[in-house]
Parts: sequence; structure tokens; C-alpha cells
Amino acid sequence: MSSLSVNHLLGIKYITKADIELILDTAKNFKEVINRPIKKVPSLRDITVANLFFENSTRTKLSFELAQKRLSADVVNFAASSSSVKKGETLVDTVNNILAMKVDMVVMRHSSPGAAVFLAKKVKAKIINAGDGAHEHPTQALLDAFSIQDKLGNLKGKKVVIVGDILHSRVALSNIFCLQKLGAEVMVCGPQTLIPKHIESLGVKVELNLRKALEWCDVANMLRIQLERQDIKFFPSLREYTMLYGLDMNLLQSLSKKILIMHPGPINRGIEISSEVADSDQSIILEQVENGVAVRMAVMFLLAGRIN
Repeated sequence: MSSLSVNHLLGIKYITKADIELILDTAKNFKEVINRPIKKVPSLRDITVANLFFENSTRTKLSFELAQKRLSADVVNFAASSSSVKKGETLVDTVNNILAMKVDMVVMRHSSPGAAVFLAKKVKAKIINAGDGAHEHPTQALLDAFSIQDKLGNLKGKKVVIVGDILHSRVALSNIFCLQKLGAEVMVCGPQTLIPKHIESLGVKVELNLRKALEWCDVANMLRIQLERQDIKFFPSLREYTMLYGLDMNLLQSLSKKILIMHPGPINRGIEISSEVADSDQSIILEQVENGVAVRMAVMFLLAGRIN
């Protein structure tokens, strides 16, 4: 198979195992490209990509922009905070105005779950979901899977625990879908108040004790506490959260085996993870950032192949 089964990347839920494997294989080639002295390829020359970020983003936006420039695409950046959205313009009108300028592909982050799916039904351009509310963040899950595969080989049978604010995390949901499609076992760990009800129905294990979860896993993905999405208090204090669910060097070194440590960023150092752990040789956080550019290059390259 040399092409994706979908016209858009709206979520991991909507793509097949073969799609994921194709993206990860293509990303391997692009990782070689971005490590060469000349990092540019003409793969997306004459393709125009619009980055529409209705929510703040640093790493994802930079990563997509760098990936687009490495592929020689023409790039248009759109920040909602300084746009006509503030004057009451609808999402579809905003995007249609941008597409009237002959844009081929839209990378969109939006605070509303399902915004990318909604948009894909309304406009002709290829849509890549760069995060929709607390729903999905497909490219983050793909780069996480790529990073684990890079270190451990095949994901089949590997045990991955996702720790922290599962309830508000689009990274958690996309990771669960992606890891399971690739044959990994997934566990979530965090305070009961931050574990969604009925999450076991997705086929994941639930563990409330961090040490037990870490002893079980091969890889721990430590999530940020998303205070900006929490309209009520889900735990007494950050200090108490850190005491129960923060990963420090003492805990990491006391485990019976070595595990990989991941974090989607931005890191709240000293809360979910200590600086020593983040900077340790078991951490692959910076590799995730590098792999993110290669994975996003792969996604855009493969979707561009479906532009008529």
C-alpha cells in the first residue's frame, strides 16, 4: 500500500493500522532528510498550506511550520486572536475566505471537539487536525508511536502507561487508539477524578497507584496537568498531585527495570516530572520533538498525493 485510505487526518480513530504503518515508514525517510546538511526537499512545491490556530500553540505550530518549509510548501499562518473571528465570522466563512486564495491544505487547531471533522465536510481542502479540544491530537500520537518504535522496535506486546490528566487530554485518546492499533497494551494512571468514566470500554487498564503502573510498563508517557481546561478543582493542590503522581529520580531508580520516559510538552518541571528525570538518559522527550517534524512531513506528503 502506497497511499492513505483517507483524504484528511482528522483523528487516529478514522485511520487504519496500514495507514499508521505507512505514515511511520514514510517518516523514517524524512528523518534522514532532516538530518542531512541540506534539509529541504521539493516534495510539496506548488502546494499551499494554511496553519489555522484558534488556540495557543508553540511546539505543534512550529513543528508543522518547519515540516512545511522542509517540504518546500508555501505557508500561510493565521492567528485567530488577530482575525475577523473576533468580529463574529463563522469558522466555515473564515476557512472559505482562506481557500478562495487557492490553499490546498489546512492544519487546524480548535478548542471545539469535532471542529476538524465538521470542516472536512464543508470545504474542499485537505484537513489535518492539530488538536480539537479534549478530543484528538493525531500527529502527537503518531510521533509518540514513532519515537517508541525507534527505541524499542515493534510496538506489538509493548506496555505503555499514560499518566496524569487523562480526562482533559486529547493526547491520551489519540495515543490509546494509535498504540492499540499497533498491538501495544495501554494503561492509564492518575487520580480517580481525572480518569474518564467507562474508559475501560476502550480496552485500557486503569491503575490509581503510580508505582504499580511504572512497574508494569515499558514506557511511561507523563501528561501535563491541563489547568486551563479545568473549570473545577479535580485534586486538592498541585503539591499533593506531585506527591502522588509526580515522577522523580528516586522513584525512577527504585523500579525493578529501566523504562522509557516520554512527555508531549510543555513540561511543568517539578509537577508531573522532575528536571532530573526529564533530562535523564531514560527520557526521549527531545527525540519526540525531532520525530514530530519527520512525522508531520510524512502526513502532509501523503495527503498531498491525494490532491486532485
